[in-house]
Amino acid sequence: MRRRRLLAGLAALPLMAAGRRETELSDPKPSIDAPRRIVVSISERDQDRANAVFSNVINIQGFYGQDMVEIVVVAYGPGVRHLLKEDSQVAERVASLQAYGIEFLACGATLDTLGLGPEAVLPGIAVVQNGLPEIVERQLRGWVHLRP
Repeated sequence: MRRRRLLAGLAALPLMAAGRRETELSDPKPSIDAPRRIVVSISERDQDRANAVFSNVINIQGFYGQDMVEIVVVAYGPGVRHLLKEDSQVAERVASLQAYGIEFLACGATLDTLGLGPEAVLPGIAVVQNGLPEIVERQLRGWVHLRP
């Protein structure tokens, strides 16, 4: 028993030495039946910004585990360009994230403003009527909104 505690203490040394502590999960803990539900918004056109948001999304999924979190990325305004067949400079990255269960939604109001229809978006992208109300309604249903 003493040896087990010693080994556990030694295993924690790298975390303590680096000044890290474990993130305490709130109740109810995420599960397959009740995953964390997170909506992430992107409204900027900049490719570096999109890649930073996508990296954050993967980090969140890595923390919770793919089965313990649902993540939806809502693109509106200039951010919708990341989801367009003709404009996206991050199409491969979007497809990769989709393969890991990340859902992407494009703002229909933005598409209307651009004179585009749902056929203009990348494969597997759903179009919602309006991106911002989509975020509001998800928040009201318990989703956490992040704007990394």
